[in-house]
Amino acid sequence: MTLKALIVDDESLGRRGLKLRLADIEGIDVVGECSNGNEALAAIPELNPDLVFLDIQMPGMDGFDVVRSLQADDLPMIIFCTAFDHYAVDAFKIHAVDYLLKPIDDARLREAVQRAQEVHSHKSAVSDKAQLLDAIGRITKKDAGEVQEWLSDAGEKSGQYPEKIAVKDGGNITLVPIADIDWVDAAGDYMCLHVNGVIHVMRITMKALDAQLNPALFQRVHRSTIVNIKRIEKISSHINGEYHLILLSGDKLKMSRSYKEKVSTFLQ
Repeated sequence: MTLKALIVDDESLGRRGLKLRLADIEGIDVVGECSNGNEALAAIPELNPDLVFLDIQMPGMDGFDVVRSLQADDLPMIIFCTAFDHYAVDAFKIHAVDYLLKPIDDARLREAVQRAQEVHSHKSAVSDKAQLLDAIGRITKKDAGEVQEWLSDAGEKSGQYPEKIAVKDGGNITLVPIADIDWVDAAGDYMCLHVNGVIHVMRITMKALDAQLNPALFQRVHRSTIVNIKRIEKISSHINGEYHLILLSGDKLKMSRSYKEKVSTFLQ
């Protein structure tokens, strides 16, 4: 198994050194290099890397800003590389595969690559499950979300939904008004709530969070994305056959074709 890797670091010497060391590790193919966050945001959709070695401290857009700007479905595995250890908590909060301190130890680099390969193998298994659910959906005429609920026999929802959701951040708890949520996306074992330009991260499954959201207001538009339908400004088609939702906030979200008809009924 060979992983396609992208190196993002504002120091050319750091990029060159990491590329040379990765060349000695089996199963890694470096497909590109970027010197800043904006270059990374352009390169990731184009190169579609499996793994990104991402520097945290960069001028302008730092490594965390890069990750926050990517939609979950486009998010490759991330290994943060930095000279400062105080970023570790934030790195794992957004579910990084690993966190390497500069100067990077060869043994730690190999360990991080091995961990990424293991994560990639697991993601492939999850993808196979998603394809199976899609096949069942075509047979039963149910969308992917309905199939998942049908198979898990979750039971009927109570019909009553909370007005606020509690988000824990260390020792603090923020009560977020659910009606203010623009959209939600999944990032590993975490959910990212996008609220008026602020991202609240909480450890919860998509299924558990979905159960707390009123389906008259929130709809799944992708297997890992939920949107507040009142925040949708328009639906646009893409040249490759995909659809995008343009929100009042300016955010653009990919929408699975299987969800287009369902969401469109709420916009009429």
